[in-house]
Amino acid sequence: MSHDQPSADATSRSLEPDAIVTPNPWQRLGQFTDARIGLGRAGISLPTNRSLEFQLAHARAQDAVHLPLEIPRLIEDLNQLTALENAPQIQRLHSRAVDRTTYLQRPDYGRRLDEDSRQQLSALDAQPADLAIVVVDGLSSLAVQNNAAPFIAALLESLAEDGPDAWTLTPISVVEQGRVAIGDEVGELLKARAVLVMVGERPGLSSPDSLGLYLTWQPRVGLSDASRNCISNVRPAGLDFAMAAQRLHYLLREARKLGLTGVGLKDRSDETALEGGTGIQNFLLS
Repeated sequence: MSHDQPSADATSRSLEPDAIVTPNPWQRLGQFTDARIGLGRAGISLPTNRSLEFQLAHARAQDAVHLPLEIPRLIEDLNQLTALENAPQIQRLHSRAVDRTTYLQRPDYGRRLDEDSRQQLSALDAQPADLAIVVVDGLSSLAVQNNAAPFIAALLESLAEDGPDAWTLTPISVVEQGRVAIGDEVGELLKARAVLVMVGERPGLSSPDSLGLYLTWQPRVGLSDASRNCISNVRPAGLDFAMAAQRLHYLLREARKLGLTGVGLKDRSDETALEGGTGIQNFLLS
């Protein structure tokens, strides 16, 4: 064999992924986030495996938008909460968007209940209550399917810390083809002092299952987003259920004390935790 020709072992080593891909020094930050950072490069392009991961994430995000919510399974999961003290009953509602295509093309239809649902709520002859919980499929049924029941369980446990009679709840409303503002109408019809809308957020390429929480004091049709407080990215890989429940509990207490939500209500629930400088803060300072 000529000394000018590379050996088979040398050629094999040169084609190994580690030899082809140039690593990125930011890659170690990946242990703190699902965001697509520090991907490295192969020549002037992304490594093949990173490109395939991107395509898979994009497909999952599309599926999250179009996959219908399995209402019977969700209601079964929510019914298991009846073992907890003060767990509310469950009712199924629908927006004016008759199907997914209408929902995506007419956002205004997703913000209002259809006539059958309005009559259903009116027939309850609801008594005033502190909180109405509204579960809405939104733009990610996966987020609601996986995270709604565990979060509500964590919230009920957190609210119980104030005493069994501190918070009165309306029946839980599960709304199909709904958007955030539909909670205003539900809360108004149920005579709730505050409404919590749990909705599937618009999927990201690293978070197709992100649940958003929107709290509104004195809900009524016509309110804007300036009247709401939002807690986003509630999921096991984001803001965990216990922490999200504690933040919402704090906001509920402050809302009841001040009589408002939205731009006038600031979330200061984590100020003590921030003083500790833990997690990614210590990493960035090291």
